[in-house]
Amino acid sequence: MQEAELVKKLKEHDSGALQYLYDHYGDAIFGIITRIIGQQPMAEEVLQDTFLKVWQHIDSYHPEKSRLFTWMARIARNLSIDKLRSKENKQQSKSDSLETSVYNSVDENPNEAKIDFIGLDKLIQQLPEEQQFVLNKVYFNGYSHRELAKDFDIPLGTVKTRLRTAVNLLRKKLGDL
Repeated sequence: MQEAELVKKLKEHDSGALQYLYDHYGDAIFGIITRIIGQQPMAEEVLQDTFLKVWQHIDSYHPEKSRLFTWMARIARNLSIDKLRSKENKQQSKSDSLETSVYNSVDENPNEAKIDFIGLDKLIQQLPEEQQFVLNKVYFNGYSHRELAKDFDIPLGTVKTRLRTAVNLLRKKLGDL
């Protein structure tokens, strides 16, 4: 099914389209959520919340701004971070490094994680150390830009610049593969 047709059917609240969406995007979205959350039961809950939010807010999706998957991935990421922030053991999960997060994910679901993490850690290791740090904390440990700046005494503008530079370098490296 073409993306435009899928979106049209979702906006018409066609339950078959929701099933198609889940069947074709569910594993990828679950991978994003588990990388952030790390705990399968909590990740499954966030996955359900993600598809519910997509279903309820499909009218706010604009194909000229992003692809459907990108929009859904942003929803999943935001819900995952919100879930982590709502937990009392927030500091415990933030102390995990990228390497620990990768190995925990591989141990929990080895077949999915191998696909998700092939080469990602090596690409990130090619970045300057300060960019690796910011990328790790924001994308893998759930820090907001402001939290990272405050907790590690880094100017907010510096955090944003390092993160943007790191993401742009990773995009370039991924495009060269």
